[in-house]
Amino acid sequence: MPSSGYWWILHYSMSKDVYSWRLRGDLKDALGEAARDEKVSVADLLERIARDWLARRSSMEDEGEIQRRLHDAAAPCVGSVSGGDPNRAQEARALW
Repeated sequence: MPSSGYWWILHYSMSKDVYSWRLRGDLKDALGEAARDEKVSVADLLERIARDWLARRSSMEDEGEIQRRLHDAAAPCVGSVSGGDPNRAQEARALW
């Protein structure tokens, strides 16, 4: 355990499963306060937080898949021009 700050064991039952982990005291207090503000149990708040995080994570993976398909589709169109003229880049504008 770190020497600074207070650590608490957070132990809540979500449905039939029990999850337990260590939290800093300030985070534990903030979770309790948020649960009271929303008039829900800490377990319900934690379950909602976990579900929201998993949904965002899933959508990020979906976005990654979209990006991969876009890159794969664009790959045949991307390339380089080879040649022996080292000044080609400077002269390219003149060709337009």
